[in-house]
Amino acid sequence: MAAITVLGAGGWGIAFGIMCFRSGNAVTLWTPFDNERELLLREREHTALLEGVKIPEGIEITSGLSSVKDADMVVIAVPSSAVSETAGRIRGMIKENAVVICLSKGLDGTRFMLMHEVIREQLPECRLCVVSGPSHAEEVARNLPTAVVAASEDEEVAKYVQRQVSCDTFRIYTTTDVVGVETAGAIKNVVALVAGVLDGMGYEDNTKAALMTRGMKEISDLGVAMGGRKTTFLGLAGFGDLIVTCTSMHSRNRRAGILIGKGYSAEETLEKIGMTVEGYATTKAAYNFAREKNIEMPIVTEMYRVLYEGKDPRDALTELLNRPMKAE
Repeated sequence: MAAITVLGAGGWGIAFGIMCFRSGNAVTLWTPFDNERELLLREREHTALLEGVKIPEGIEITSGLSSVKDADMVVIAVPSSAVSETAGRIRGMIKENAVVICLSKGLDGTRFMLMHEVIREQLPECRLCVVSGPSHAEEVARNLPTAVVAASEDEEVAKYVQRQVSCDTFRIYTTTDVVGVETAGAIKNVVALVAGVLDGMGYEDNTKAALMTRGMKEISDLGVAMGGRKTTFLGLAGFGDLIVTCTSMHSRNRRAGILIGKGYSAEETLEKIGMTVEGYATTKAAYNFAREKNIEMPIVTEMYRVLYEGKDPRDALTELLNRPMKAE
């Protein structure tokens, strides 16, 4: 049994904490918000994010960080924009051999850093692992069969996470390709936004299949340029996560895209969703990096123009379909 502290009481943080508890670990769930802590203690449920899912009584819920000091694993499950601040808050607190697990997916748009690099900046000596893959919190929390990837530059760290958290409904594979796994997890949110836009405009399966296939080409091109391995994008962290995010209504990115496809502006869409839509900021970061590195990413480029320049999505689609013909 391991002592695990999960930092972040959003849907994925709660779901992952429940899974860790089911796997026989001692779990503490942390939120920085006193009102959220009081709600979770009273209801043992986050009705806004995981309605009907009860947090087991054995999981401690706190707004203090003292449990970090004794934790064998510290899980960072906050929005990507809060990862640096959260990691900074526990600097000097974690045990020497503790493993830090990153669940957050996204990019630092200012410096184009992946989340593991952001954490390393604050916790340079930590044993770090990234967990990613097709894993909607709503389904993990309900104990539906799920498979993900644990990625660490130290293979033994990934295997440790695999042993401690895997159970009969939550299967973890391992890899050392942290860059590939994180790039796939971040950029698939951009493609999922586009998938939603197509849904909102009334397009069907052929169009979405084309988008997902060509979108993965852009994701893998960027990932390889950053140092990832091409084979990673064919696996759970790549196509697996892309499929689930582009096709499910659990996906905030897809839901946001649907609103944009129906004519809402980016600002109106974000207000209506009311929660973090990681693909919004990631689109800008990926667009800027692709330009800097001279990587062709036409889907990302058109999504950027829709979100940040007010381009009509129908014009963006027309432009994509009328690009010069070429071999696949």
